[in-house]
Amino acid sequence: MKIRSVGLSAILLSLLVACARPGPAPIDLPTAPEGQRVDLAAPTFSHPTEVTNPLFPIAELQRVILLGTMDGLPFRTETTLLPETKTIEWNGQTVETLASQYAAFLDGRIHEVALDWYAQADDGSVWYFGEDVYNYENGVVADTDGTWQAGRDGPAAMIMPGSPQVGDVYRPENIPGMVFEEVTVESVGRTVHGPRGPVDGAIVVQELHMDGSTEGKIFAPGYGEFLTGSGGDLEAAALAVPIDARSEPVPADLESLSSATRQIMEAARSEDWSAASASLETVLAAWDSYRTGNQPRILEAQMTSALVKLVAAVDARQPAEAGQAAINVARASLDFELRHWPPVEIDLAHFALWAAQVLLDAGEGDPAVVAGDVATLEWTRDRIAHSLAPADAEQIEALLANLRSTADNEDLTTAAEAAVQLQHRLTALMG
Repeated sequence: MKIRSVGLSAILLSLLVACARPGPAPIDLPTAPEGQRVDLAAPTFSHPTEVTNPLFPIAELQRVILLGTMDGLPFRTETTLLPETKTIEWNGQTVETLASQYAAFLDGRIHEVALDWYAQADDGSVWYFGEDVYNYENGVVADTDGTWQAGRDGPAAMIMPGSPQVGDVYRPENIPGMVFEEVTVESVGRTVHGPRGPVDGAIVVQELHMDGSTEGKIFAPGYGEFLTGSGGDLEAAALAVPIDARSEPVPADLESLSSATRQIMEAARSEDWSAASASLETVLAAWDSYRTGNQPRILEAQMTSALVKLVAAVDARQPAEAGQAAINVARASLDFELRHWPPVEIDLAHFALWAAQVLLDAGEGDPAVVAGDVATLEWTRDRIAHSLAPADAEQIEALLANLRSTADNEDLTTAAEAAVQLQHRLTALMG
């Protein structure tokens, strides 16, 4: 069966509205005149967690997925609104802020995680109160560069005006020597192509960084950050909920695709290529049927790319490659299913897939990769723990702690066994 290839980078380029261009030399930053800045007045926060700003709707953004490329490699970010808030003291005020988890994956592996804090001022502007940053290399935290907190390190910073106008200037990060960004609004009232069709009311901005580089960005109602580009790096909103959520249940074709993909994962592990090929035919038939609907273009490109690799790996009878490709197809399927299920349910399924990833990577004998898998499991755990019954949460925590211990000791055989135990518990939880 022939699979039509769709270039993700080409799709992202078609979405970019002339908003990325080379920045000036990193000498004497060309900041805007003070008269253009709209973030100089001291804000007040009477109801800081009631965020109504359509261009930065963090209070209702349960999940946003952005896909693209960085340094020529696939790049994925996920932002998740967390159930807890954080109280921060700044400028004589005690402000309750919303907490959001940002997770970035480069070529499928954990790259950066940040916990971000936001609040809306009484004039409708949204302010950034800082972030805890964890930058990963070889599966472990390499540094926490970029970490800052309002009040402790410097001021809170406007990240979106209440009603941005062309020429407005504001600084989403403003602690020179630690973090610094200056944004200039270049266009308002734009229409961009979103996951479910045209989105009106977007703005285009140019962002100046501390090193003198610049980056173009688009913000769109219901999505917040919608597209960003600099040089050859691009990422665009592939899906956001609730704006892209659907009221109907998961389509039967998508359920069939997901079930058959899990069968391929098992068949590849046991090298049962007859079963793998039969399940692959089911996957391809389900996808051909499902894709006839109006699907988000970037998610469709992601799935097509994953299926091309799955077909090649099964045809070549490569166990590890087929197992990895099947996991990637399953993840791509979950992105479509996010339109139909609450994010916490999708995260539980992602949690199970990362346990399967540990099992696969342990068999390949790379301790650093396994360590990164476990770190991803831990961050995903933070998204779902609040939804579990106390006894279930305690069991998952104990199994994950055991997996962390084996990964730290680079005992990959025991890590694989721990991953299987975690999979069994998750299967029971997910019914």
